[in-house]
Amino acid sequence: MNTLVLILDLIGTFVFALSGATMGVRRRLDIFGVLVLSFAAALAGGITRDLLIGATPVAAISDWRYPAITLAAGVVTFFWAPLIERMQYPVRMFDAMGLALFAVAGTQKALSYGIDPPMAAALGMLTGIGGGIARDVLLAQVPLVLQAELYAVAALAGASIVAIGYWLGLPPLPCALAGAGLCFGLRMMAMHFGWHLPVALQSSDPSPPEGPRS
Repeated sequence: MNTLVLILDLIGTFVFALSGATMGVRRRLDIFGVLVLSFAAALAGGITRDLLIGATPVAAISDWRYPAITLAAGVVTFFWAPLIERMQYPVRMFDAMGLALFAVAGTQKALSYGIDPPMAAALGMLTGIGGGIARDVLLAQVPLVLQAELYAVAALAGASIVAIGYWLGLPPLPCALAGAGLCFGLRMMAMHFGWHLPVALQSSDPSPPEGPRS
């Protein structure tokens, strides 16, 4: 279990770092800014998860492989961004891959620390969406999770597969693959078909309401 969580976590770290670095290149940041976005997008969710479950010092700080992977992904993206941009929807595809891997790995790590399956699934979702939120906040834009098509819902669906499999006593590897596949598939289909949650009705009058008159 520990080896599987580590492998998924490291792969998810790399693809989320690519996502963050690609956004930085698109905003024409310097290399330091690209590396900061790479680090934040890859590790913010995992740091939050580890703090909540008491896994301290957090893996992003205590294990040199995590910052090394984020820096490597940032450097690769900075110097070879045109190659990455040739892929269709590069940022969102990397983001969907990281979301799926982190949702699964985060759930499994929470379960290994004795967290009940329902809350472990919630922590898995938090692991998946935390990096994207940090990346978007640093870029001064509305986080993708608050406006995109089935973002947090896809992460929760994948995490729930892992949590249910653990509750039923099923082998962890097939559950992890199924959860990651479901999350990634839902996210990609939502982007392709425009699936999204309902949004609030807007007033036809864009002006703010007037205050009370004296």
